[in-house]
Amino acid sequence: MPRRRRPPRPGALADLSPTRILSQIVVLQLAYYACAAILIIFTALVAGKEISTDLLFNWRSLRGDTTVGWTLGLVWVLNSLASAVFILLLIARSKLVLDFALTIHFIHLIVTSLYSHALPSNVFWWALQVCSATLMTSIGVWACQWRELRPINFGAKGGNGTGTTQDPLPDEPDSVGQSRGRGRGRGRDGAGEYEMVGMEGDRNV
Repeated sequence: MPRRRRPPRPGALADLSPTRILSQIVVLQLAYYACAAILIIFTALVAGKEISTDLLFNWRSLRGDTTVGWTLGLVWVLNSLASAVFILLLIARSKLVLDFALTIHFIHLIVTSLYSHALPSNVFWWALQVCSATLMTSIGVWACQWRELRPINFGAKGGNGTGTTQDPLPDEPDSVGQSRGRGRGRGRDGAGEYEMVGMEGDRNV
């Protein structure tokens, strides 16, 4: 008799879908370059420098012996912080943060090499990529774990947090020694018992 295969857990196929993973990589890469372009354009306008695509894709612009190189390095570090927010919004799973962060930087290596027609040989560029990937991964993992560990609100009402309110029983005495509704009770002075009787609505005065 053939052995029955265990059915996949709910959501497993959707989480491992190649189409979904590819679309997330494309969106993250576009957001990575879009945020970097905005920061670079803003920095260039403030510094009075000429805006060029070399600032975004040419690894030769990142140099440790010029002010422009250090400024671009700071811009890419800020871009890695913003990319951690993009990972939180699009991925939201701490176990996948490292994979997506390394994928972003690997694609950036390929794009930079194709644009510059050479592999990066600048030590400052490689050090910046390591720093950027480390920041993106650490902050992304922390943010995703914070989101995963947030308490779930089940719509509880009231101050007790259980979502239910407990009403006193009909015959339970209140704080002044009287009972609610029809039943027996004891007088406020403790002398004797009494019985509450419902009033007749059609009694003639």
